[in-house]
Amino acid sequence: MRTRGMGRAAIAVTVAGAAVLAGCTVQPADGDGKRRSPVHIEMPGDSPAPARSPAGGGGPGTAPAPPTDDKPSAAPAPARVLWSRGDTGRDVRELQARLRQVAWLFDGPTGTYDDATERAVSGFQGKRGLPRTGRTDTVTWQRLLGMTREPGRWDLYLMGGQPADPPDARCRTGRVLCIDKTSRTLRWMVDGRTVSTVAVRFGSQYTPTREGVFSVYWKSRDHVSTLYDSPMPYAMFFSGGQAVHYSADFAARGYAGASHGCVNVRDERAISELFAQVRNGDKVVVSW
Repeated sequence: MRTRGMGRAAIAVTVAGAAVLAGCTVQPADGDGKRRSPVHIEMPGDSPAPARSPAGGGGPGTAPAPPTDDKPSAAPAPARVLWSRGDTGRDVRELQARLRQVAWLFDGPTGTYDDATERAVSGFQGKRGLPRTGRTDTVTWQRLLGMTREPGRWDLYLMGGQPADPPDARCRTGRVLCIDKTSRTLRWMVDGRTVSTVAVRFGSQYTPTREGVFSVYWKSRDHVSTLYDSPMPYAMFFSGGQAVHYSADFAARGYAGASHGCVNVRDERAISELFAQVRNGDKVVVSW
């Protein structure tokens, strides 16, 4: 009887073990995609799992566990913002000039951090996996610096806005259109006082703007060039066919283009006001 009972027990253990090893259902996969047995089986030779120490210390003869700092680690500080919407100045011009180099901005530079600049910065940031804030922080600026070259003066002032150099001495008396080829500016001066200043563009090396002292001899509000068949609004002629006039091409392309010898103005409102003030016989000085 004892032997028979022990035999039934052995058979029961064997059947139970076979059921565990063979399995009867498909087990769901763990998060890593691998199927796991719901039962942990230690085979001979397996290393025993390390004993867990009770909270607050180890077993007899063991040193207490060192204290731990349960405070969460501090989040990294956000990058410092250098410029954002509404900022103005030379640094903003450089930012805009560099954004133009990588084709994220097509207008300006204007020197004002406007909506177009904010959109350009945001697009540049998103393309490079940076937070799309539209604000230029130190990380964004360093990334842009690494992709672009140092802008030259006429990259910064491609569309005008540059300061004028001191006027030529010949401009300090009377009524004068004082035109400076170095700073690319025109001062309208009366008795030594500057009334207004505008950016101007000149002829190319093949059709240069003549230098010297001249006078306005003819004004033509809606003039069209007979030589080039191009509009020359608000034309004030001072030397042969050369005149100070508004240029839509200058307004659109800035210093990327040149005239056929005339002095181009890109600000239509400014040239219309100037046209109304200048008289025939007023002096014109063109100098470097």
